[in-house]
Amino acid sequence: MRRILFLMSFGIGAMMLAAQQAHAQGNCADHATVVERLGERYGESRQSIGLASDNAVVEVFASMDTGSWTITVTRPGGPTCLVAAGQAYQYLNEPLANFDSQS
Repeated sequence: MRRILFLMSFGIGAMMLAAQQAHAQGNCADHATVVERLGERYGESRQSIGLASDNAVVEVFASMDTGSWTITVTRPGGPTCLVAAGQAYQYLNEPLANFDSQS
């Protein structure tokens, strides 16, 4: 259980670092522009959304037709920045794992 929490924390930290680098490199625009471009250019729509510990909004956009995907981060009052993109997106609806509380 601790290993899973560590890996999740590491992943979130890596995404936030990537968001800072993306902002510095100019991979950012206002949210409406990013959403419009992802839809027009790649056929992607929002598949999931979450709130990071620093109140940044993390979104996953994907196209079920082409399999392309993009992860964005929007800081409060700030622009939306692209932090990762790729291919072979698959939607999964898996049940939560049954973790033993004794671990």
